[in-house]
This record gives sequence, structure tokens and C-alpha cells, in this order.
Amino acid sequence: MKIFDLNGKTALVTGSTQGIGFEIARLLSEHGAKVFINGAVSDEKCKKASEKIPNSVPVRANLLKLDEIEKLYEMTGDVDILVLNASIQYKRKWNEFTLEEYDTQMNCNLKSSYLLIKKYAEGMKSSGWGRIVAIGSVNQYKQHPELSLYGISKAAQMKMVQNFAPFLAPYGVTVNNVSPGAIDTPRNAEALENEDFKKKVSDSIPCGYIGLPSDISPAVLLLCSEEGRYITGSEIIIDGGMHL
Repeated sequence: MKIFDLNGKTALVTGSTQGIGFEIARLLSEHGAKVFINGAVSDEKCKKASEKIPNSVPVRANLLKLDEIEKLYEMTGDVDILVLNASIQYKRKWNEFTLEEYDTQMNCNLKSSYLLIKKYAEGMKSSGWGRIVAIGSVNQYKQHPELSLYGISKAAQMKMVQNFAPFLAPYGVTVNNVSPGAIDTPRNAEALENEDFKKKVSDSIPCGYIGLPSDISPAVLLLCSEEGRYITGSEIIIDGGMHL
């Protein structure tokens, strides 16, 4: 029997046009899943990402808008796997966020996760099988001087995972969290171009280097597979030891 076999499964990965989300979507597809590629703004960006991943379908939806979350469900129907990767991150001192920036981060990073779990969990319960994976952050544990609200939103999402997991477990649905550390993604590309800053970050990581999206996706694959069936309400921190 092939391990991590996702043939016949469907997956929705939010925020999957680039970076960690794209690599997760690519790996799920490689193992047999039909994958919905989601981005917030550009139909073209969703399409281009989908063209690089076999057996995938682009579905643009802005998760800040309730009506677009509804439209997203109409486009995908029920799925077997839901990966909550989309997030918004503003860098400010803790007392300098505007109310709009607060609402935008919390609505994308937390509220949309709640609404998507609520929407897609019903189909998983009915089928007796489902996988929900939220993507958190090392900033749940570290007090980054400019990412306080981001860290708070991700810590709250982790608490949501722990709270919902017991209710869904009897239906064969698992809910887990994966928290990446410093990863070389388009979001971080500009900052990491500064060699002094890159060295400072690398020096703060016990493993001594910044990770890649491909360091994150295998853990998500495990949690989305039958091999991960006995893991729920848990978290895998993938940060080279940075949180320590």
C-alpha cells in the first residue's frame, strides 16, 4: 500500500498562489489529491499557480469578505482537506496599529479560519473523513517587536484548533496546526535580501539557517493523510528550534 496516498481526495489550500501555500498544494497534488488553488486578489495569479500544479483548479476569493467565502464554497463544494494558510501581516510597534489594520489581520488570520472550518466541516462530518490544518507561526511563541498582533492572531487560531478538535474527532475529522519559523518566501524576500539582517535571523535559529517552504509541506501532508489519522488537536512547530 502506498503511504500518504490522497487519490480520490479533494483539498482546498487558501493563500496558495506562492510560498508555503503553493508548496503545500503542489505536494498534496503530487500525492493524488485534486487541489483548489486560492488567492485573494488576482484571477490571473491563481490561474498561473494552478498551471504549475497538476489536477488543480484556481478559485479566487477574498477571505475578508463574507460573500466571497460563500462563493468560494459554491465553487469548490465539500472538500476532504482544508488547509488554512492565507494570512495578512503588518509590521508595526504594538501600539501603532490602526483599527483598520487590527480588523484586517484578525479577520483574515482568525475570523476567516473560523468561518471556513464551520462551512467545510459539515461535509467532512457527513462523509466520516476530513482533515483540517491551520498554518500558524513561530510568532505565537516569540515576542517579535513588530509582529505582536500577527502573533496574537496565530495564537488564537491555535486555541481554536484545540477547542474544535474534540468536537470533530468522533466524525473522523482531525484538526491540527503547523507553525513555521523563518522561511524563505516571497513575503520575506525583500527583508532577506539584506545580508546583515539575514545573518541576524540565521544566528537566532539553533539549526543555523532559514527554512524553505519544502521544509513545511511534508508535515502538512502527514496530517492530511490516513497515516495522520490519530493526530488531532496538536501542533507541529517547524522552525529549526527558533521558538526555543
